[in-house]
Amino acid sequence: MTEVGLVFFPAFDWAISPDHPERQERLLYTRDQIQEEGLFDHPSIREYRPRLAEDYEILRTHVVLPSLEQTVTESHRIAAGGTIAASDLVLDGRAQRAFALLRPPGHHANRIVHGSRGFCLLNNEAIMVDHLRSRLGPELKVAIVDTDAHHGDGTQDIFYNDPGVLHISLHQDGRTLYPGTGFITERGGPGAYGQTVNIPLPPGTGDEGMLTAMERVVLPILRDWQPDYIINAAGQDNHFSDPITNMGFSAQGYAQLTEMLKPDIVVLEGGYSIESALPYINVGLLLALAGLDYSKVQEPQARLEPQPKTITNQVAAICDEIIELWGRRLEADLGEIFGEADFFERRRQIYYDTDNIYENQQEHIRLCQDCPGWRVIFTHSNRVRQVTAVVMLPWQPCPGCREEAKEQHRQLLGDEQFGQVIWQDPAKVLPALES
Repeated sequence: MTEVGLVFFPAFDWAISPDHPERQERLLYTRDQIQEEGLFDHPSIREYRPRLAEDYEILRTHVVLPSLEQTVTESHRIAAGGTIAASDLVLDGRAQRAFALLRPPGHHANRIVHGSRGFCLLNNEAIMVDHLRSRLGPELKVAIVDTDAHHGDGTQDIFYNDPGVLHISLHQDGRTLYPGTGFITERGGPGAYGQTVNIPLPPGTGDEGMLTAMERVVLPILRDWQPDYIINAAGQDNHFSDPITNMGFSAQGYAQLTEMLKPDIVVLEGGYSIESALPYINVGLLLALAGLDYSKVQEPQARLEPQPKTITNQVAAICDEIIELWGRRLEADLGEIFGEADFFERRRQIYYDTDNIYENQQEHIRLCQDCPGWRVIFTHSNRVRQVTAVVMLPWQPCPGCREEAKEQHRQLLGDEQFGQVIWQDPAKVLPALES
């Protein structure tokens, strides 16, 4: 048996709307089921309280506009703080594994935050990863395996150029589901090329397909990359009864996936079949984390039809392509992909569907041979109209990049057209410019 620490927070006072699937009942039915099964009384499972995330813990990861006070609610702070608390249980040896069973979710929240998108405002896993690095050092290697039906585009955005993080996302093909991203060709920035691994699966993929992707792609990549910690962003909307997706996963499939993955920390993401799926998925997941028998876990409505052979063949072809790309990632010609100039530029238009915000963003990444390079981002939206410049350092900047970034920051501060100019150095406790 394995000791599991459970951090629970249903966010009683936060919901998209009273009858929206993203409301407190998402977790209250789960708590009833866990209690009914007697798992709170099991010696391997112990519940712990969440806590509020501090300003610096959020700002180490995010740039929140127009300000933290105007944008972030107490529920979001507790969801982020509860995820940090779950990681501390493992780091401090109070549990061997931890499950942050909380809401609001977070994996659609980007580095720059103008509001909520995909029900997400703060990226709980990303905030936790930066907390882990603040405690254990920037050399830490972390793998995030996102099993939500929606592509974890926010997590991808935050760690796209971060060599310390491997981000793997299994999700329903973005051509058929929000947010419309997560294609195999999205492989990472110049400082971490190949460490973004997207596994877009066809609608209707069931247990066979999901577990095949785990066995043939995810586990071999993890064995190859050798992370210090594995985090599972455990979205549960791949379930066949979920009302907003088109996948065919079962509660038994989720438990098997968890047993195969052996994550150190699990963080709840989506999943909106509130009564028919979530209570049973979470019980199975908790049993699998603790090394207990989950064979009798069964949702009320069993899926009878098997996964179609056409989908089985599609999944096999996708797995073959991704594992081949992974094996050849170090042979990639970065100059051909990102150019030979001093900076790689990308422009994006980002829609915040939950808050109806439109953002225009222009990012410049310094191409450096000695570190991931510093970045400057120019961003504005229909909420923050004045252009904002953000100068970001990586976790381990070389001396040259640190000096260049500081000089860029000074120049931007002297130009009124950029409005608010922000300096972000995640390795420092407070995001303030050094003197």
